[in-house]
This record gives sequence, structure tokens and C-alpha cells, in this order.
Amino acid sequence: MGWIAVRKCNLASFTVGLARVLIIITATAVAIPLGLAAQEAPKTQDQTGQNSKPSEQAGPENPKPPGQSESVGDHVSDAAKKPVEIFNLLERKSIVFPDIAANTQALTPVQKFQLFVDNSVSVNAIMESALGSAIGQADDSPTGFGEGWNAYGKRFGSSLARGASGEFFGTFVLASALHEDPRFFPQRHPGLARGVKYSVRRIFVTRSDDGREVKNVSGLLGPLLGESLANAYWPDRNRTAGDTLFRYGLDLASRVGGNLLREYWPVIYRRIDRTAPAAAGR
Repeated sequence: MGWIAVRKCNLASFTVGLARVLIIITATAVAIPLGLAAQEAPKTQDQTGQNSKPSEQAGPENPKPPGQSESVGDHVSDAAKKPVEIFNLLERKSIVFPDIAANTQALTPVQKFQLFVDNSVSVNAIMESALGSAIGQADDSPTGFGEGWNAYGKRFGSSLARGASGEFFGTFVLASALHEDPRFFPQRHPGLARGVKYSVRRIFVTRSDDGREVKNVSGLLGPLLGESLANAYWPDRNRTAGDTLFRYGLDLASRVGGNLLREYWPVIYRRIDRTAPAAAGR
């Protein structure tokens, strides 16, 4: 009977984790057409021979000051460019995804601590915890929390705490000690197949503080340490090593979907930023 209960718990946890991944993938599928539409306007202008050069004035569409290069590698051949193409489409730090890089300057340990705090209370973190907890409530996973609003509060709070713990270890402690940059650097022109490949790759590869590509030790160990710490407040029946590794695997799978959405978020932001003033003027 104990083996059956464990199997049932793992199946419920898998259902919750799969639902979280599907939520992210669905959001990405909706966001990608918006991002592609935002990229079509510059291409059309280039074909007509107008506005083929970026504006030299700073503003929402071009937040960089005059004379600043648009990205690392703009003045070298495509073959010589690094796999990660840095660009600056965000006028300010995103409250949805604070870890999207808006510049190439290395972060200090203090800034990495601030990024850990921002990521822990971001719109993305709160929405993911709220939706994941609702699915877990409906599926009674983990079973040790029980049912009712009190149980939902436990699921929601533990989800936020797990995420914050992973961010603390990965984004601040390990990234500072290993001199790794915990931010996500989107590609300049994301495509679906290329974006998926890049999103998976960024799980295992990141940038160092000096701009080199290195193994993403902080990004891989951070969530694992966070899930291990979660066993201190996780229900007794769900504290096994197997359950911990299972949650860790779901965290990485969710991160892939989140990375894909981060890929398109800057162009989506520009799209929203362009349409909002036009709608207000009507």
C-alpha cells in the first residue's frame, strides 16, 4: 500500500509539473506571433530603402544614447560573432522577467543580490506560483498539504519559498562566488527552432562576468539546493530523495519554457510600448 501511495503521489506531482510546463508553452505560443509581428516593421522599411539605419536618438524604440553600438559583435562578420548576441530593446528593467539583460555590464555581488530579490517577487514568479498551486490544489499534490484554502495557502507559500531559495543560491551566492552572470541574454532575431535550441542551451551554458561562455553551474545547482532546502517545510511524506530530484527536474523543464518566453519578451515589450501611446491618442 505504501508503494501504491508513493506512485500516486509521483503521478500527481508529474501532472502538476506537466501542467506548469504546458502553461508556459501556451503563453509562449501566444507571445511568439506578437514578437514576429513586431519584427516585421523594420524588415518592410529596409525593403523600401527607408530607415535602413537605426536612429541615433534615444527613446523607447532606441533607448541607447547616440554613438553607442547596438550590440556586441555588430562590427564583425557573422562567423566571428559569439553565439550569444546581446541587444538592448528594454528601456528599463522588466518587472515580469527582471533577469533579462538590458546591457552587457558585469553585475556586482550587490546587484546580484538585488536581482535575486527582484526575481523572487516578480510578476512571473507570483503568477507561476499561483497557477501551479491552483493545479496542485485541484490534483491534491503534494498530498501532505491536504485540501481547502489553508492548504492552497501552504502550496502557494511553499512554491514562492522554493523559488526564492533557488534564486538565493543560484542568482546570488553561487553566481557571486563563481563570477557567473545569472541574467538571460536574448538573441537579436529569435526564431522558433533557433529559440527552442537556445532556450535549452542556456540551461547548461551561461556568461561569466567577463563575457565568456561558461558552464552554468549556478543555474544548475541553485534550483537543486532550493529544492533540498524545501524539505525542511515540505510534507513529511514528500521529502524523499526521489521526490526532491523529481521536483528539480520539473524546475529545469519549466525553466526551458520560461527561457523561450524570455527570448520574445523584449520584442513583445516594444510592440506593447508602441501600441499603447497610439491607443491612448485615439
